[in-house]
Amino acid sequence: MTEDRQPERSVGNRSPRCEAEVPDAIGPRSRRIGVYVCHCGGNISDYVDVEKVISDIQDAGDVVVAKTAMFACSDATQQEIVADIEAQGLDGLVVASCSPKLHTYTFRAVAGRAGLNPYEYSQVNIREQCSWVHTDDRDAATDKATALVRAGISRTRLTTPLEPLVVETLPHTLVIGGGIAGLRAAVGLADIGLRVTLVERELQLGGWVGRFGPMYPHGRDGRELVETLVAEVRRRSAITVLTGAEVVGKAGSFGNYRVSVRIGGDGAASLEVAVGSIVVASGFETYQPEAGELGYGIDGVVTLPEFKELVDASADGPLRWQGRPVRSLAYVYCVGSRQAADIEGANQYCSRFCCAATVQTAVQVAGLDPAIRQFHLYRDMRTYGKFEPLYTEARKVGSVFLKFAPEAPPEVRREAGGGLTVTVRDLLTGNEELAIPVDLVILVTGMVPRANGELVSVLKLPAGSDGFFNEIHPKLRPVETVVDGVLIAGACQGPRTSAESVASGLAAVTQSAAVLKKGYTELDPLVAIVDPLACTACGDCLTACPYDAISMTEGADRHAAVISPTGCKGCGGCVPICPENAIDLLGYTNAQVSAMIESLVAVPA
Repeated sequence: MTEDRQPERSVGNRSPRCEAEVPDAIGPRSRRIGVYVCHCGGNISDYVDVEKVISDIQDAGDVVVAKTAMFACSDATQQEIVADIEAQGLDGLVVASCSPKLHTYTFRAVAGRAGLNPYEYSQVNIREQCSWVHTDDRDAATDKATALVRAGISRTRLTTPLEPLVVETLPHTLVIGGGIAGLRAAVGLADIGLRVTLVERELQLGGWVGRFGPMYPHGRDGRELVETLVAEVRRRSAITVLTGAEVVGKAGSFGNYRVSVRIGGDGAASLEVAVGSIVVASGFETYQPEAGELGYGIDGVVTLPEFKELVDASADGPLRWQGRPVRSLAYVYCVGSRQAADIEGANQYCSRFCCAATVQTAVQVAGLDPAIRQFHLYRDMRTYGKFEPLYTEARKVGSVFLKFAPEAPPEVRREAGGGLTVTVRDLLTGNEELAIPVDLVILVTGMVPRANGELVSVLKLPAGSDGFFNEIHPKLRPVETVVDGVLIAGACQGPRTSAESVASGLAAVTQSAAVLKKGYTELDPLVAIVDPLACTACGDCLTACPYDAISMTEGADRHAAVISPTGCKGCGGCVPICPENAIDLLGYTNAQVSAMIESLVAVPA
């Protein structure tokens, strides 16, 4: 796929390119490398002899500083590293500590403050990859840590200075999804001065929340919340709303995406929107039980969303089902959640919101008619955080809670007389079998990922084993994806409450603003490069790239592959595919990886 790329530009004294040439002979030039091995407060040093690691690597060539630190990431140690770089003239840095996902940027910043190029730093993971997986053998864990640090030194010895890629960004964001997270994100983006295009697949905005009445824990009406947000969206001229629309294509690169939107289904109108970032808030679906699953399909067996709509519609009168008053009901928890691994396509995760949503609904039912008998059949109650009082309140208004074993779920059947009976073995009463006659059975269904195959294909969104979209790190980068400039928010990330969805939507707003308001952004220069003289234009790399960052160009006398540095994510998938070894990966060149391997397999004298 050939894409037109927006030009990169220089900002201030920043270079708009990386060092695209790897020296022919990085060779034996002398280096001055500092090595710091972290105790991690005992997480590493309880299982690895960090002092021995330092002793073993001091004889490694080019190491002029070798120290241990209780916490390498602490301010005090960072200041010590800066001082060592300046005083010892270090031109390479190795920190052996925890996962690079946690502190790569921390130590790059340390190097930068001391005047050392940040890309001449290597982080070696001796916590997750060593101490935590070898707690039973301290000597072997120590030897492995030493080998990993030696490999890090070998990589650092062959590093070259690199500069970030600087690209212009458009002050415009595309928000996909018109639920509560997408609506709130659109309002937030507009309020900080960015243009917004909001794309919603349905004909109406609001998502699931727009269908609900009072919600926990605040008791505010979901429909009213959505109506308020929609009014705020309509009031802002910077927001363009497209309903009945879907994203069907994407070109360009971070900061300069060109997104194709189809409006009105197949064969209908389409348009192209130029944006700097994309916020995906496509929401979720509710689990749909199979026919016969816990009685589903029997008249009077409904899901929690269906029952919630029934309760909301009964706010001014008695609770009725098919014209008959409801006098008793049973809730069966964890339907479609926490399923056994041997079930095909099992949803093994906890859907989180269900317990609190159910007890809040029970309190609402008690407010309609305190005489209605309510039985809660649960595996574990997980009204987490501030929602615990709802559980207590439900018990106070008469709800009865019965605990069943996961391997012995309740059975639901319709009696000859037309009533429903739920049979369950209650662990709280000595595993006694109870038969409970009720008018309604409510299956407490959780959230499942929405079917977004086309969107995933277009945006290259990463999904986890549960089917929900994956962020880079749940704590450090909770709304960013591996695709630069594509953010995720709300329940498309996983089951969550409306308040949590709004919070993640606002987090996506701040991430977009941090980049787009400046007018430019800096990208990692750890990207693949092509030697045009070695390339034979075979095209194997074109299909190997999952990000469509490689295209074929025609020169004066030959064709050759070219890699867009702003489109490349540095995954390295194209490197081993090339039959001519014409592709290399900056920061992890063939020479560096080979040197690391040789260090790991070296036999001690």
